Amino acid sequence: MKYIGPHVSISKGIVKSVKIAYQLNSTAIGFFLKNPLQWDISSISENVIRSFKNSCKKYKFTDDQIFPHSGFLINLGNYENSLLKKSRISLINEVKRCRELGIKFLNFHPGSHLNKISEKNCLKLISKSINFVLSKTKDVILVIENTAGQGTNMGYCFHHLYEIIKNIEDKTRIGVCLDTCHLFSSGYDIRNKENYKKTFDAFEEIVGFNYLKGLHLNDSKFGLGKKKDRHENLGFGYIGKNFFKWVIKDLRFKKKPLILETVNKRLWKKEISWLQSKIPT
Repeated sequence: MKYIGPHVSISKGIVKSVKIAYQLNSTAIGFFLKNPLQWDISSISENVIRSFKNSCKKYKFTDDQIFPHSGFLINLGNYENSLLKKSRISLINEVKRCRELGIKFLNFHPGSHLNKISEKNCLKLISKSINFVLSKTKDVILVIENTAGQGTNMGYCFHHLYEIIKNIEDKTRIGVCLDTCHLFSSGYDIRNKENYKKTFDAFEEIVGFNYLKGLHLNDSKFGLGKKKDRHENLGFGYIGKNFFKWVIKDLRFKKKPLILETVNKRLWKKEISWLQSKIPT
C-alpha cells in the first residue's frame, strides 16, 4: 500500500486538518505543529489531544501515515550559541508535542553553516544537536529532510545525510525524508529511468533505505541543479510526471508517507487520485 496525502494547513485547528485530508481521499497527512515562522509553541489541552487521536482513528490515519514538519527557524548547525540553544529547545518542544499527540515522526531541515564554519564542522554540530534533542525526549523519530542546497543549507547531498547519521548515538530514532524538488534542484537528475535507478541505488549505498521514512512529492519550478527550493505541481515543472509514476510503482516506497507540498492546493485531490491510480494492483 502507498500512503499518499497533502501537507494541510492547521489554521482551523489540528483536529480539523485530519478531516480536510480525509475529504481529499488521502491516506497520508502532513502539517506544521505550529506557525513555522515563530519560535514558541502554545500549550495544547487534553481535550484537543483526545479529539486529534479520535479523529485520526475515525478517518483511519495511523502513526505510519502522519508526517508533520518542524518550524523553519530551527538551525541545528548554527555557530551562534544563543541561536543554537534556541533551535534545540524549539525542536525539543515540537518533539514533545508529537509525543503528546501520539505522532511517530517529526520531519526537519538539518541546518545551515551561514558562511561562519566549514561544512564539515557544521555537519558535526548538526549531529551533536540531534543527539542533544534525542537525549531530552522519548519515542519520536527525527527525520532529516534533504535540501535544495540554496544559500548555505546543509543536507543537499546523500553524503551529508550519511555524515549526520554516522554520528547519531541512537540510530533507532533517526530517519530521512527525500523531497523530490530538493533532490532535483540539488543536482540529482531523476527524469529518465536510468538516472532514477542510479540515484536511488546511490541512496541505498550511501545512506540506506532502512533510514527512509517518507517522501515529499513535488515537481520543480527550476531546472536541474539550480539550487532553488521552489515547488511546482506534478507534471507542471522540470521533473515531469514519469518520475512520480516510477515512485508509485517502486516497492521500496511501500507504506511510506508520500506528502504533496505542491503549490496549487486546488489540484491536490486530482493529484492524489492520479497517484493512487498508478499503484500496481
